Amino acid sequence: MTLSMTRRFPALIGLALLAALSACATPEPEPTFPEITFTHEPKIRLDVAKVEFVQKYVPPQRSPNVEHLFAQLPSAVVRRWAEERIEPMGITRVARVTLVDASVIEVPLAKKEGLKDLFWKEQTERYDATLEVRIEIIDANGKQLAFARSVAKRSQTVDEDVSPNERQQIWFELTEAVTKDLDTELERVIRKYLAEYVR
Repeated sequence: MTLSMTRRFPALIGLALLAALSACATPEPEPTFPEITFTHEPKIRLDVAKVEFVQKYVPPQRSPNVEHLFAQLPSAVVRRWAEERIEPMGITRVARVTLVDASVIEVPLAKKEGLKDLFWKEQTERYDATLEVRIEIIDANGKQLAFARSVAKRSQTVDEDVSPNERQQIWFELTEAVTKDLDTELERVIRKYLAEYVR
């Protein structure tokens, strides 16, 4: 090896290490998720002239709530449910769909003590999702003629090594699952308590 090559060798190693560190520092691309929709479900036809969506729930946008960090807001998915599942078939009356709750709370979990935690991954957080919706049939004078209410709840834990992208995937799956539960329960209560207006 010549003297000039000897001098350049440490520099080449340094550049190679720098390149390797830069490659390691490249963040993962943010995941993309399909839109949660209900177009594949049959319409629930009601004897009303229109469907009105009211968002009573206001996200706090601070801890312990985390729903505002989701790629798809639970509140937006419920609004889509009202648009895609309920079909007005009448000439009078309004079906008012009110979003009462669409919260997801992050709950820290206690860490296990002792040597056991060396053998498995700790579950460090739990996410508690709650969706509550009220549907009213309102006449032309603003009087409530009938109503139905449904609440869906789901929880999911995550382990201590979860990456930001994996957390987003878990949040997406939690949103999908709890809105599916809500869809099933809302159809049940509509057909039970609003049967007079189902067409």
